Amino acid sequence: MATITLDSVTKRFGETTAVDGVDLTVGDGEILGVVGPSGCGKTTTLRTIAGFETPTEGRVLFDEEDVTRVPPERRSVGLVFQSYALFENMTVRENVQFGPKMRGVSKPERRERATELLELLDIAELADRDPTTLSGGQQQRVGLARALAIEPTILLLDEPMTGLDAKLKTRLQRELVELLDELAVTALYVTHDQTEAMAVCDRIAVMNDGRVEQVGTPDEVYERPANAFVADFVGTSNRLRATARNGTLDFGHATTAAPNGDDGEVTVVVRPEAFRVGDGSFEATVRERFYLGEHVRAVADLPDGESVTLRVDPAEAPATGDRVSLALDTDRVHVLSEP
Repeated sequence: MATITLDSVTKRFGETTAVDGVDLTVGDGEILGVVGPSGCGKTTTLRTIAGFETPTEGRVLFDEEDVTRVPPERRSVGLVFQSYALFENMTVRENVQFGPKMRGVSKPERRERATELLELLDIAELADRDPTTLSGGQQQRVGLARALAIEPTILLLDEPMTGLDAKLKTRLQRELVELLDELAVTALYVTHDQTEAMAVCDRIAVMNDGRVEQVGTPDEVYERPANAFVADFVGTSNRLRATARNGTLDFGHATTAAPNGDDGEVTVVVRPEAFRVGDGSFEATVRERFYLGEHVRAVADLPDGESVTLRVDPAEAPATGDRVSLALDTDRVHVLSEP
């Protein structure tokens, strides 16, 4: 295992700044997710750690060793890409053995290593198959086995589950967490899917416009977003304006207890599950409802014209057009420091 440190890393391509002064640490044996919209700099950050990009400014350290200008092949880094990038002219076993072969590992040893990994990933029966005949999930496992075959101290995964169906993705997420825990590998997991990152990663770094907006555990990022961007990107949020005074939040048409002692104009982040349909100080009219099996997502209009998204038990879900009272769980409310 190893600790990854990005020390004020900036990467420019001509006039474009892809990564802007990023300070980030991935702990020994940690799985750190990097999420953000397309073009936010998350893949460039991963490529910089891998050695495929050299920072314009700043340093990359593995443990306390500066590897900023160390070539990729000398970094002991395993890579799993969105496309899996398997060699079509090789069998599955030959794909897995390729990295160790390039590093001078003997044929018996690399064959033994490939066999162990294929068995560990439950695809030993595919060893002699052409990778083009495999399903997406099988290719994903082969790509992971090939990355692990070089026995890396660091594993970098770039959108590894894009294109997989929801059920398979959920199963592979669980298996990946168990595998990385067993192998004790430090991992950076890049994805645009915040739900995937929350399921897989110990902590999450949220990026936007080349900068890191927040780093924290999944519950910290979800329950206590650092700013409006994080609140909107990670999960669904209702952002409401209110005036905080004397321990209350005044929304103009309703009041609730304030979760802290802030005074003045504030922005309040309320997740859909923080509202409860029933007796409460908020009055709203249901405009839309979507049955999603485990819950109903409803959109309701408040008296001031703002709308809120609700997460409701199907057995208790109001109909479109219903006027409802909403109670707010103030323990689930987060007041942003920015107005």
